[in-house]
Amino acid sequence: MYRERAATIPGAVLWTSEPVADAAHRILPDGSMDLIWLAGRLVVAGPDTAAHVSTSAETTRIVGLRFAPGQGPAALGVPADGLVDTRVPLAELWNPALVRRWESRLSGASAPGLLLEQLGGERLDEADPDLRLLATATGLLRAGVPVAAVGARVGLSERQLRRRSVRAYGYGPKTLSRILRFTRAVELVRAGTPPAVVAARLEYADQAHLAREVRQLAGVPLGALG
Repeated sequence: MYRERAATIPGAVLWTSEPVADAAHRILPDGSMDLIWLAGRLVVAGPDTAAHVSTSAETTRIVGLRFAPGQGPAALGVPADGLVDTRVPLAELWNPALVRRWESRLSGASAPGLLLEQLGGERLDEADPDLRLLATATGLLRAGVPVAAVGARVGLSERQLRRRSVRAYGYGPKTLSRILRFTRAVELVRAGTPPAVVAARLEYADQAHLAREVRQLAGVPLGALG
C-alpha cells in the first residue's frame, strides 16, 4: 500500500510504501529524485527515464522523500546527471560516517519521515535564486511552454537552459517536458478522462502518439496504469 503527503519542504512529497505479498510496484518517471529509507539504509533514487519496478523481494516498509524536479541536487549536493536511472546508497555520495549517524537515528525513530524531511532540508536554501529559476522553468515546461520560450522567460539561452537542466534534472529540458506531459496524461486518465480527450488536451499528435509515449516511458499500455 502506497501513501503520500506534502512534505515540509515546499514542492516535495513524503511517501510510504508497505509491502504487499507477490505484488510489484511500478514507479513512473516524473523528473524527480528521492531520498529513501529502506531496510536500514539511506538510498538516493536518481531521475528515471523509464519505469522502475520494485518487486515483492522488497519486504520492508519504505519511507521516501521525493524532491520537486531540480531540488534534489541542491539538497544532496550532487548533480542529477550522474544518477539517472540509478539507486545509490547515500554513503557513496556523502561522508560515510555522517550517513551512518543519520541511519542510526532513523533506525530508532518512531516517525522516520520527519527525520527524512530534516535531512533533506538541511542543505536546501529555498531562497537560492538558481532554485527559484529552476522552479519557474519546471512550471513552464509542465504547462507545455516550448523550450525556447522557457529559456526566454527565465533569461537563459537554450544552451544555458540545457546545461542547467542536465545538472538539475538529469537530462535536458525537452526530455523533462516529455516526462512531465506523460505524468499529466497518466493523472488525467486515472481521473477518468478518456484517452482521446487527454491526447487532444495535452497536444499529442493523436491518441496513438499518446499510447506510444506511455509504452516507452511506463513499459506497459495506458490501460494498465488505470
